[in-house]
Amino acid sequence: MSFAEQSLRKFSEELSSREPIPGGGGASALVAALSISLGAMVGSLTAGKKKYASVEPQIQEWMKEACLIREELLQLIDQDGEAFQPLSEAYRIPKDDPGRGIILETALRNAAVSPVRILQISCRVAELLKAFAENGSVLAVSDAATGAAFCKAAARGAWINILANTRLMKDRSYVLDLEEEMQRILEECEAEADRAYETAMERLSK
Repeated sequence: MSFAEQSLRKFSEELSSREPIPGGGGASALVAALSISLGAMVGSLTAGKKKYASVEPQIQEWMKEACLIREELLQLIDQDGEAFQPLSEAYRIPKDDPGRGIILETALRNAAVSPVRILQISCRVAELLKAFAENGSVLAVSDAATGAAFCKAAARGAWINILANTRLMKDRSYVLDLEEEMQRILEECEAEADRAYETAMERLSK
């Protein structure tokens, strides 16, 4: 069964077991999915309200995008786990096998794909949460703030899982380029998530 199709109880039990998957990458994808779901919740509680009629078209568009993002993030829970198996097999190849280096390098790159994508998506999630925090019903902006906190956590989780793979890669030029780009995205994501959180807090204090 897909991890995304499991009950919360079952997923959390497997996450806490000795099995390597699901792991930090899959958990980060789930947290990001919860984050954008909270943003969509703000949209759902805003849509159709006369008080927010002027932003109705934008709210509807953001909700549609949030739905697509949530689905991709749920798929990434499984994709992250699927990438681990080839990596696990690569580690078991004898160190004196001449093909081990290439196989391991490829497996490490593939294992980094999902957390890279999770981090990239989290940046957009943060932007949408700020939009919901600014324009959504004041009765629901606390959910946008909670989503922003989750978004930041998901981004940091994805980042550390990227580093767990890049630190073992031999192609340091590739690693430096990837880490530099991901560090930039992480900083953008965290800054935008903070702005979303602060926006919600400001609206709640009025």
